[in-house]
Amino acid sequence: ISAIPHKADAGPDETLVFRHYDAQQEVLGRTMEDWLRFSVCYWHTFRGTGSDPFGSGTIKRPWEDGTDSVDNAKRRLRAAFEFYSKLGNRYWTFHDRDLAPEGANLAETNNNLDQLVELAAELQKKTGVKLLWATCNLFNHPRYMHGAATSCDAHVTAYAGAQVKKGLEIAHRLGAENFVFWGGREGYQSLLNTDPKADLDHLAAFYRMVVAYKEKIGFKGQLLIEPKAKEPTRHQYDYDAQTVMAFLHQYGLTQHFKINVEPNHTTLAGHPYEHDVIFASMYGMLGSIDANTGSPDLGWDTDQFPMDVRNCTVIMKAVIEQGGIAPGGLNFDAKVRRESTELKDMFIAHAAAMDTFARGLKNAASIITEGVMRKSLLSRYVSWNTGMGARITAGEASLEECEKLIHEHGEPKSVSAHQEHFEAMLNHYI
Repeated sequence: ISAIPHKADAGPDETLVFRHYDAQQEVLGRTMEDWLRFSVCYWHTFRGTGSDPFGSGTIKRPWEDGTDSVDNAKRRLRAAFEFYSKLGNRYWTFHDRDLAPEGANLAETNNNLDQLVELAAELQKKTGVKLLWATCNLFNHPRYMHGAATSCDAHVTAYAGAQVKKGLEIAHRLGAENFVFWGGREGYQSLLNTDPKADLDHLAAFYRMVVAYKEKIGFKGQLLIEPKAKEPTRHQYDYDAQTVMAFLHQYGLTQHFKINVEPNHTTLAGHPYEHDVIFASMYGMLGSIDANTGSPDLGWDTDQFPMDVRNCTVIMKAVIEQGGIAPGGLNFDAKVRRESTELKDMFIAHAAAMDTFARGLKNAASIITEGVMRKSLLSRYVSWNTGMGARITAGEASLEECEKLIHEHGEPKSVSAHQEHFEAMLNHYI
């Protein structure tokens, strides 16, 4: 498989091409590459085997020898950078334990990791691919079965602290632009044996240690928290964007963290696909996006590639309106299906998702430039521009004034929301 070309006139069965994504094409004064900042995740793409709770792996990659050795890890990493180069994405992401195997103790584990980090530094320099973000896997090992920062055992939390210390160091070494925390087991299975206030206090204390060490070593990357409503715990403490923002405000951490939104997690929380992106963005807290989707009919986290033009359009509209996503990006936290076992499926999935977001970017640019939808939205709120609406907004009105207005003018008139009108307008651009 060679480098994926741009071919605008490709036929329907030509799927190893970009029809819409042209890295250097300008949209609203920036290149597509700058707006989209695509990244490929290491865990699904290079550690995924197609296994699920009901069956073992179906996907066997030619560079794998079946061992968890450092040599195999190095071969896998070289394959990954060949993939990045042929796909043409600018960034990659990884968990520490994706990259290198755990050893018999922390010292051996860190030594394994150092070897892979040095190779990663060489490959980044050779290819020009950069590290969008790194993160630590604080959920997979049995030691974290009760959580990491929210474990009932302080010894476990100390181990997590040691692991994150190393994670920040390697992120700094590789020039990561962000560092992510996904609290995979930071939640509860039962409130009968859980003190959630203690858990959240401990989580905040853990994050304060993170901030202190980040500043000590001079790491300039943005810290990000990734919300998820459920799985693997019954309730995750970082339920959605609003929950994370409330936590950060409660513990005085807002200035240090932003949010990494994964839309598949948003739908698990019972929200529309774009909900967390929009709510994080409108408060200046949207830091990055894990670009994927799920099947709402299934009700669990399926990590599918984002192929829906409508969804990608509304996401990119929010990104444009906040002036871009940098230093974050669109990281494909997605995996090919268990039945998609050929190497070309991996290329097609990423290329098609990149194309879908490119279409979404162009659609969103047209929506914003033409301003028709914005004009219709503003017309719904016109009563807030003058009179009592303007006084309430400015904090100048009183409840007595509200009462006086109603006595004088009576019941408000019924005003249509015109939802179908807005849906039809969106379809025009899609």
